[in-house]
Amino acid sequence: MKLKGLRAGLLSVWLSGFLLIALSFYGTHLLSSSLNDPIRDSGFSHDSSSPRITIFTAPPPFDGSLEDRQSLSVRSWLALSSHVTVVLFSQHPSVSSFAQRFDSRVLVDSSIDFTLLGTPFLHSMLKRSEAYVSDIAVLIDPDTILLPDFVSTLNYAYELDRDWLLVASPLNFPHFPFYLDEEDRCWRQANGRRVRIRELQKMINQNGQSNSGEGKIVMAWNNIGGPLHGGVIPPFLYQRGIHNQWVINEVLTCKDRFVFDASSTMSSFFVSNPENEYTGDNNSVSRKRNWEYVSNSHLGQLYGSLFFSDKSSTLPKLLKCNKRYLFVNASDLSIVPSMAEVKTYHLRERMSGWRTREKISACISRRNSRSVKFSSFQKDQPMPPLTFPFHLESLLLLVADKNKTVVLAVAGYSYKDMLMSWVCRLRRLAIPNFLVCALDEETYQFSVLQGLPVFADPLAPGNISFNDCHFGSRCFQRVTKVKSRIVAKILKLGYNVLLSDVDVYWFRNPLPLLQSFGPAVLVAQSDEYNRTAAINLPRRLNSGFYFARSDGPTIRAMEKVVKHAATSGLSEQPSFYDTLCGEGGSYRVGEDKCVEPETKLTVKFLDRDQFPNGAYLELWQRRDVRGECERRRCFVLHNNWISGRLKKLERQMMSGLWDYDSSTRMCVQSVAT
Repeated sequence: MKLKGLRAGLLSVWLSGFLLIALSFYGTHLLSSSLNDPIRDSGFSHDSSSPRITIFTAPPPFDGSLEDRQSLSVRSWLALSSHVTVVLFSQHPSVSSFAQRFDSRVLVDSSIDFTLLGTPFLHSMLKRSEAYVSDIAVLIDPDTILLPDFVSTLNYAYELDRDWLLVASPLNFPHFPFYLDEEDRCWRQANGRRVRIRELQKMINQNGQSNSGEGKIVMAWNNIGGPLHGGVIPPFLYQRGIHNQWVINEVLTCKDRFVFDASSTMSSFFVSNPENEYTGDNNSVSRKRNWEYVSNSHLGQLYGSLFFSDKSSTLPKLLKCNKRYLFVNASDLSIVPSMAEVKTYHLRERMSGWRTREKISACISRRNSRSVKFSSFQKDQPMPPLTFPFHLESLLLLVADKNKTVVLAVAGYSYKDMLMSWVCRLRRLAIPNFLVCALDEETYQFSVLQGLPVFADPLAPGNISFNDCHFGSRCFQRVTKVKSRIVAKILKLGYNVLLSDVDVYWFRNPLPLLQSFGPAVLVAQSDEYNRTAAINLPRRLNSGFYFARSDGPTIRAMEKVVKHAATSGLSEQPSFYDTLCGEGGSYRVGEDKCVEPETKLTVKFLDRDQFPNGAYLELWQRRDVRGECERRRCFVLHNNWISGRLKKLERQMMSGLWDYDSSTRMCVQSVAT
């Protein structure tokens, strides 16, 4: 009896233990299914342990049919999980207005770099994405719709034991007769009938068309270990081709992340629209913005290894068979278990016991059809010429403000970094109405790739060594005369001009003040450094910062300056003063004006406390140049009265008045305003 009782007791303990283990595993399995199975309920996740997901995109303005499609896409993202936040990179008011409907879950960020047409730069978007705290970052086209199995896939990838990059190709859906209800929880037909997620996914997979080329790709990566790509990304234009494949190829080459194709495990699609210029497929749009696509092609060939060693076609695939995720090789469809080291994987594998090789092979064969499709490139593939479809007149129409005013800079290649710092500063001050006149082909090509409103001067002097083009040099004398000639040309076209050298650092927007002086007044910076002297003394007019109106007296006076400079052996600056203020200052009026007697043009010299030159008060020698100028309420500070380009660059950089990172070709995003 004692032996039977002992056996019964041991059996009871064993059964209890077995039931405990079984219930524990079954409960874990149910929890896992609840989190990963998109067919349960609407798929909206509230679990506090889910990873934080930030979805980034850069939508065009929310206008017309674009508004409906993009709104549906963003709402589909927010419906995935309460842990999803959306960041829209845009400068357009319609985007900000749209985002206000969703409180803090949809943010608008305008601090990235854009071209003159408002096209965002990919490298700036990716850099800015690092400032947002999240577990997973997603980059997606603004009209791509996501269904809940996207989060299921991300939850699985989040448990991988190394950094990763997930890519997927959305399907092209020609007609989508469904909508999200007001609470963004259920998809419904036009008659209001609820559509289950399983039905929706099946219909999309059956009727969706393959996404041609590399146009639309969803990319997601874990965002804690570091940036998506540790190397330098060229200034690709977002959604203008090449860049998705380039980034994927470089990440593969660096081997810092495990890159895989998850097209088969997540439902993503877009509603095709021939008029949507953001699809990248429309021929008329391609012709209209062809230079943007050519620009990306040039960058893709110049940088990285895409045109020499394309690895993107060998991506392993993530599949889901019988509610189980597994990786397979793209070439032979063999399972890659080492790529799926997740915490619960081996426990499930040991306890389930239902998988067989035949079932695996059949499942892989069924689900292997979808994948990311890339373009093929050849080494030394000829590129079409990079031509900008804008000339001076069309750029003036495009960038001038409501007062028909433009800010003009003239620059050569050795000053390209200083030009970009100047551009970045104007962008930070929200001054978009600037133009760049390129003195050479190198500067022109560089400016086109940077998305600047640039035009070339066909009459610019050639055979100039721009490395030696410093103040007082023969090169300097020849180049400066371009500025007054271009200004006169723009004035004759009916536009006001604020000419600013690129070594002028802007603290505030001076245009409202300069425009307040009225017609027949040319407003210029004084080069006088003596605090007690008159600011209109001979040869003290600085032709590197002045505002000229498009009126009769100003145009005639500028023509006289150009004519005088053409016959002078000096730079244009003495011609300005001698023509407008008279030789020796014979046309001076008081201590801050001149009046040219023939044209009756008044020259007003600007207050040096607000518009200091490089020698005034020795501001450049102050320990805190920015703080000193801001306390004095300076509008600008000229980096002149110093000889040599390198010394000029060093002084400006060391003073912290520098807004451009030449190593990344990006505006510095953390500079104080």
